[in-house]
Amino acid sequence: MAELLYRIGRIAASRRLAVIATWIATLAIVVCAFVAFGKTPSGEISIPGTPTDIVTQQLAAAMPGTAGTSGTVVFSTRDGTPFTDAQKAAISEAVARATGVAGVAQVVDPFVTQAQSEAQAKKVADGRAQIVAAKAQLADGQTQLDAAKAQLADGQKQLDAAKAQLATQQQQLDAAKSAPGVTAATLAQLAIQQQALDAGKAQLTTQQQLDASAATIAAQQKQIDSSLATIAAQSKQLEEGATLSQLASKIRLVSDDGSTAVAAVMFSGTSLSVPQELKTAVKAAFLTPAIDGVDINFSSSIAQGIPNLFGGGELVGLVIAAIVLLLIVRTLIGAGLPILTALLGVGLGALGALSLAGVVDMVSVTPILGVMLGLAVGIDYALFIINRHRRQLRDGYTVAESIALANGTSGNAVLFAGSTVVIALLALNLTGIPFLGLMGTVGAVSVAIAVVIAVTLTPALLSLVGMRVLRGSEKAHLVDQVGPAPVATAHPVPGPRAIALALVGIAVLMVIAIPSFSLRLGLPLGSADNADTTQHKAYDLVAEKFGQGSDGPLLVVADLPAGTTADQLLDDQVSIAQRLAAFDGVVAVAPIGASTDRTVTAFEVLPADGPSSISTEQLVNALRAASPLPGGFTIGVAGQTTGNIDISQKLADALPLYLLVVVGLSLVIMVVVFRSLFVPLVATGGFVLSFFAALGGVVAIYQWGWFGGLFGVATPSPVLNFLPTILFGILFGLAMDYTLFLASGMREAYAHGAPSKTAVVLGLRAGRAVVIAAAIIMTAVFGSFVLSDSAIIRPIGFALAVGVAIDAFLVRLVILPALLTLAGDWAWWLPRWLDRLLPNADVEGASLERRHPHVSADHLGPV
Repeated sequence: MAELLYRIGRIAASRRLAVIATWIATLAIVVCAFVAFGKTPSGEISIPGTPTDIVTQQLAAAMPGTAGTSGTVVFSTRDGTPFTDAQKAAISEAVARATGVAGVAQVVDPFVTQAQSEAQAKKVADGRAQIVAAKAQLADGQTQLDAAKAQLADGQKQLDAAKAQLATQQQQLDAAKSAPGVTAATLAQLAIQQQALDAGKAQLTTQQQLDASAATIAAQQKQIDSSLATIAAQSKQLEEGATLSQLASKIRLVSDDGSTAVAAVMFSGTSLSVPQELKTAVKAAFLTPAIDGVDINFSSSIAQGIPNLFGGGELVGLVIAAIVLLLIVRTLIGAGLPILTALLGVGLGALGALSLAGVVDMVSVTPILGVMLGLAVGIDYALFIINRHRRQLRDGYTVAESIALANGTSGNAVLFAGSTVVIALLALNLTGIPFLGLMGTVGAVSVAIAVVIAVTLTPALLSLVGMRVLRGSEKAHLVDQVGPAPVATAHPVPGPRAIALALVGIAVLMVIAIPSFSLRLGLPLGSADNADTTQHKAYDLVAEKFGQGSDGPLLVVADLPAGTTADQLLDDQVSIAQRLAAFDGVVAVAPIGASTDRTVTAFEVLPADGPSSISTEQLVNALRAASPLPGGFTIGVAGQTTGNIDISQKLADALPLYLLVVVGLSLVIMVVVFRSLFVPLVATGGFVLSFFAALGGVVAIYQWGWFGGLFGVATPSPVLNFLPTILFGILFGLAMDYTLFLASGMREAYAHGAPSKTAVVLGLRAGRAVVIAAAIIMTAVFGSFVLSDSAIIRPIGFALAVGVAIDAFLVRLVILPALLTLAGDWAWWLPRWLDRLLPNADVEGASLERRHPHVSADHLGPV
């Protein structure tokens, strides 16, 4: 590979204008592709197959209106007094305007909804009073009916007695008529009595009349019983509604003091991402015209824009990098070339990624990561080659000869170093997490572009500037020297001092790493943004006026039996809501609807604490573990809060495998490069310490809140859930870079006969300047992203800056040399059988230098 890069360097130097034109044309093509196909990437992070995703897909099929993304708009009066009627009317008009925006499914008017809720409470009270009155009226009717029944019974009894008396009199009369010796006078008298008896029978109420009265009374009783049954059903429905209303009473859209209101915005479709253009249109609908005396703030899902690819912070990093480069090379041209090539690589990588955002789902931080890496490694890789080229020019090499040799030696090291970073980033695809794998791929492409630019464009530019890459004083003292200057003598570090350096360095790293054991993963919420941002204000207002849980309500979905009727639906909703409300940490429960076939119903569950709290995470786990609920109701939990929990858990589960792969890869690569077992073990162990130390710094500042004001941490919160994985991959590759540039020099000195301890000093002396410069540049570039306006970008920039600084200045320049000094010859020991099996990497291109020794300046001809 060194020979190939040597030839590439010669060709690029001799055809410099063609190479430069090719890269300019490539940039133009990428810019055109961005203009034609570029799309704003999504700000949402999701992982298919998580419990939240499964529930969301279920909702999308059963209840499409509840499956899309939603956001909140928070209205508050500036003086803290209740809204006036005019302000309420203006807010309702803003809600109507936002409802008409294409892509918005619904906007909930807080005053209308709150009024409906209060009207429902009054309706319950009125309904109870009406039921009491109806029951009293039916009770009076029942009393009257009971009296009528009693009167009817008395009439029946009197009728039966009269009938019995008349029957007895009839028997007596019949007996008298049939008695022997009855005279005509007696018969005439008996006939008169018979007439009187018949007249008495005629005067009695007939049985038919009594039966009719009984039938009337029975019908009236049936009517009363029916009314009572209806009232009982209504009372049950009313009480169930009252129960649901009571369970949901703490879910409000207008604060108790009437000074704050929240309008919920539901977006169309089932996608979790909202186009930036739609967010802008929604904000404009609410903000124009302004409402007198009312502040309007938006939740993160509406307010969060796409972070700037290049802002003021990144400019600060570039300025620091330029200063460092200027201090090293002492010429404006030499300092400007690495920045120029890095900016070209950043443009290609970032714009290329954005051109694909319309084809693949890409989170907003993905192109930013490419910018981070492209700037950092782009500057460093060009610096490595330019630094070697300048040293060779000072040793008497011609421009063309030096360019080719620098590209074959330092360019070979750059290729190897870049390859390690690329491999580590591509390995992110092993996690099985799509958005993380894409981030790794974009980062790897950005690094690969930086490598290709370094070994092609850098030689062309160096050929173009010629000897102007040197200072005037350096050109004035050029000597015709064959090869590099003789190696100066060096004195090894004494053993006790090496022990002290190693122990102190390791102890410092372990102390810094202590906070990492308290690591909690999550995604940034509105509270993580700067205090003056609209999303932070919205988050704080909602927490203050409605409770912390209102910033992250849970969505609980329950399956219902097939064939559930409307009445059974209400019964089931009450039963499920009561069981959900019984969980610790639940403040309120409200049903939000059911599917048309009544097989699925959903609830909003308001937790007591915020979405990033431990108690809310425990509540989510408890709800999921309790499924199915008594009664056989299977439930699932979704929402932004559970999505963050699921993503964090998925990432945490995938991290060990990724760490194992990367660490194993690290050992194999370094055994091949350094032909040693000890150096890879020490280098890998140091890298692991650097990783946990960087993570400890992140936890201390962003999770615990130490020095929060200095780093813009408005509210401490869990660490960005994919940061450890990204940090490990990137830091691994960069740590291998520094190990390569230091340990390879030590190995070379040892191979040329220097004692092992002396070789450590010689290698350190030869490589430390460029490693220090590279580390300062990378720390400055990564650290500049701490000034970003994105709560996602800031901790990534901080972690990478701290990780690079710790690894370079403490591990590679202190601990590694100390341990190699203590190991002596054992540091470079390798079993013979393994030595025969391993390929010769020749990363520094020593064999190339032997094949292309320095010749007179006129041998290669003019450049």
